[in-house]
Amino acid sequence: MRSLVSVLFAAAVAVTALVGVDSGVGAAATSSGYNDFTCQPSAAHPDPVVLLHGLGGNADGNVGPLANALAAQGYCTFALTYGKVDPAFPIGGTIDIDKSAREIAAFIDKVRTSTGASKVDLVGHSEGAFQSLYIPKVLGYAGKIGKVVALAPPTHGTTFVGLVTVAQAADLTFLVDKVLPLGCPACDQLIVGGSAVQTLDSGAIAQSGVDYTIIASKADVLVVPHKSILLNTTETAFVPEPGVHNAYVQDTCPLDPVGHIGLAYDLDVTEMVSNALDPAHAGKVICSLGLPS
Repeated sequence: MRSLVSVLFAAAVAVTALVGVDSGVGAAATSSGYNDFTCQPSAAHPDPVVLLHGLGGNADGNVGPLANALAAQGYCTFALTYGKVDPAFPIGGTIDIDKSAREIAAFIDKVRTSTGASKVDLVGHSEGAFQSLYIPKVLGYAGKIGKVVALAPPTHGTTFVGLVTVAQAADLTFLVDKVLPLGCPACDQLIVGGSAVQTLDSGAIAQSGVDYTIIASKADVLVVPHKSILLNTTETAFVPEPGVHNAYVQDTCPLDPVGHIGLAYDLDVTEMVSNALDPAHAGKVICSLGLPS
């Protein structure tokens, strides 16, 4: 079962990669609004924001637009492409979850050093959202993290339903053929019962001193299941613990059909992320229609 899921997930890994060139760890990208290591946090936004892409994504293509949007609001924002099995291949997040986590942790420390900030905020999508929960708990980084905003994390494992269909619809077979031979340890680790999921779910997930917001979509067909009384299922993303705010996009924007990949680009979600990072100055979310994929 796990081997089958690995193949299926690898087949859709490229969907989240999208377009964009790898920005690399620590590469300056001031023209794009993020990865400016000369950036000094303002009094209004004292914590830099580190954004984490999903499995099969990269910094520029997956979380770059959100990083730019937050930079335009006055945040010092940073992103890296972590977990690359091959440095020449612009797809990250496929290696062992814990190895990726330690790579991200080193990047967090670099950001803290360059900005002089004692803490950073983490904004993650998909596997990056999982990492934003994993790193404070498992690596003991809670004291270095202020807020976590996690978009569709496979917190309790996922079944990755329908991924082959999605990959075929996106006409990404050419990239799938390159990904499959390279392997994907993270795929097995993120399914229901996967080793990384078991590690994260052993005991409380939320750490003292960290403010958590988890945002999911009812239209997500990749990270599933969702809460259903009829099907007797629970939401795989949410963390029902004190200090965690769990919400569906559709709680605020009921007509938004945004899917898993679209969460990283949806204007509604961007506003929700901004509000979660700065709840004292939260603005009204103007609902739009996001990408259903």
